[in-house]
Amino acid sequence: MIAFDTNMLVRLLVDDHPEQAALAQRLLADNTALIPRTVVLETEWVLRSVYKLPRERMAAFFRLLLQSENAVVEDHGVVDRALAWYEQGADFADALHLAACDGAEMQTFDERFCIHARASGQAPDVKVWKT
Repeated sequence: MIAFDTNMLVRLLVDDHPEQAALAQRLLADNTALIPRTVVLETEWVLRSVYKLPRERMAAFFRLLLQSENAVVEDHGVVDRALAWYEQGADFADALHLAACDGAEMQTFDERFCIHARASGQAPDVKVWKT
């Protein structure tokens, strides 16, 4: 098994450096690649802030990654839940934090923290503190 860093995932989607994109594709085709959830988090940030990709395109890419036979996404279920909330409009980082709570009540000052996920009734408890 090998592991992928953020830039490998970015090359797979953006293909802005053909040689690197080809190598990333070949590595994924020929190996099982561990994708740490921190790499997924950073990849979303890079694709959104640097490449200005739309949420729908990023979500579709992450869905494909979760379904890939050669990619092993760390905490697959956590990332899958976070992605579902992201698709509903949640900030990806917030959704990933919330999905990783594993039943613990999230404490926050952010009134908008995963508001779409909370409204769906599928998210763990969130306590919003007002000061």
